[in-house]
Amino acid sequence: MRNTLVSLFKNMDARVFLFLLMILSVSCRNENPGPRILQKPGGQEMAELNRYLIQKDREIIGNYIERKNLSMSESPTGLWYLIINEGKGDYLSEKDKITMHYECSLLDGTLCYSSSDTGPREIILGRTNIEAGLNEGLRMLRHGGEAHFILPPFLAYGLVGDGKKIPPRSIIVYKILLEN
Repeated sequence: MRNTLVSLFKNMDARVFLFLLMILSVSCRNENPGPRILQKPGGQEMAELNRYLIQKDREIIGNYIERKNLSMSESPTGLWYLIINEGKGDYLSEKDKITMHYECSLLDGTLCYSSSDTGPREIILGRTNIEAGLNEGLRMLRHGGEAHFILPPFLAYGLVGDGKKIPPRSIIVYKILLEN
């Protein structure tokens, strides 16, 4: 093997030898000695980022409400609501079965889902898998009630969206009309 390598180098052009030597020297250089440590954000950094995103979402929603000249209120959880008609009877609560007509759109007006396309939706509060903000908002109504809700991402589909029509970190607008 050694004789083969010696004969290979003897027959090799000096320029090719220098080129190979340069490649070897560059590939063997270690410009960053020591272990590479990737730092993940800690709890404090994540909490600050979360507060920042929530504040930015509040500003975006506030601008939308102002542009549309809406008179909406904000719940302690961050749900924005406008009750057009509370409805009749008792307020909705856990295990109440309701039928709702709805429009679900993005803040820019893009319609995502609508009962005019899919038919009214039947829900059992606390049992049917719905957005946390919608669940909260429906409990502000009675049968026959009507409302508009704005759900920030953390009360809607969060960081991932719904994988269909609602993109990640989307603010959702619901227009709801409950049947009697």
